[in-house]
Amino acid sequence: MAPKRPDGAGAFPKAVESPAPKASDPSELYAALDLGTNSCRMLIAQPKGSQFHVIDSFSKSVQLGAGLESTGRLSRGSMRRTVQALRICQQKLKRHRVRRMRLVATEACRRARNSAEFIRQVRHETGLRLDVIQPEEEARLAVISCAPLVSPRTEQLLVVDIGGGSTELVWIDLSRVPGKERPQAIMRLRTGFNGAEAPAGGARVVDWISVPLGVATLRDQFSDVADDSARFALMSWFFEENLSEFTPYRDDPPSEGFQIIGTSGTVTTVAASHLGLRRYDRNKVDGLRMTSEQIDRVIRSYLDLGPMGRRRDPRIGRDRQALIMSGSAILQALLRCWPTNRLSVADRGLREGLLYAQMSADGVLEDGPY
Repeated sequence: MAPKRPDGAGAFPKAVESPAPKASDPSELYAALDLGTNSCRMLIAQPKGSQFHVIDSFSKSVQLGAGLESTGRLSRGSMRRTVQALRICQQKLKRHRVRRMRLVATEACRRARNSAEFIRQVRHETGLRLDVIQPEEEARLAVISCAPLVSPRTEQLLVVDIGGGSTELVWIDLSRVPGKERPQAIMRLRTGFNGAEAPAGGARVVDWISVPLGVATLRDQFSDVADDSARFALMSWFFEENLSEFTPYRDDPPSEGFQIIGTSGTVTTVAASHLGLRRYDRNKVDGLRMTSEQIDRVIRSYLDLGPMGRRRDPRIGRDRQALIMSGSAILQALLRCWPTNRLSVADRGLREGLLYAQMSADGVLEDGPY
């Protein structure tokens, strides 16, 4: 049985990650760069209590994985676009004199046959050293980034990170953790992805999976299907088929104390559409709680608009319109498996996880309430 949908809706507390009010000491600054299949994104921040203040940021759609499905290689054009974006990141890092940083690449570089050549090209042309991380670390960092959105009432947590080239799902048991300590337990999550027992009273990873299908790769696999609705249905069905090995529970799934946190451009775009935002506002989106019915309503409106209508819809935006239906197909498949009125929208992800992990390892974050 799927989880029942309890009455009520609302929002979880939002993390405070606003720009710092004055120039910062470079020795206090940290940077995190996430080079994905579709986007290149970076944050520069300083620790502040149990959170951090963002000093500078960068985000650009580079489409590094364009054509990867058919050729198995990164194209010259996509590598050129990406290097240009990385030059801007390098300039920001130099201007702020950042010393502590983690710069990572994910699915496109994991899969491409010429990724080592590309990594060398980036090093030669920008001076940046990219670290190609494995799915397990990507999933763990996505979970850590969502710690501030975990409700004290949550006993079973599913974190979903819909990327450009892959989708990570992590199911965590928090039932042995006191309610007020559950966000901190997520932040302290370091092991357990391979079935290791969590310490007494700690968070335990029950199951996790990295599905090699994200908004770009799933779209490319069904690009030959002309009918918009048929393509959407096929994408959603195909993604659900790829979840067959993800079995976080033996019996019925939980109906109480269950929370999903979704972190991706898809989830934040659906939330912005639900709110009717013509101009994106992170403060209104991050931490918003949505029901399955509300999400289904937005997705049906996307289908009613059709391809041309979605291109013109200001709530979706130019960068997202080509990927919104493949992302929505993934989201709908997840909610068929685990319907809930407690899906929390997270405008956060790998970059935030990288920052939290670095700052936590250095002991510069307060272990206090979020």
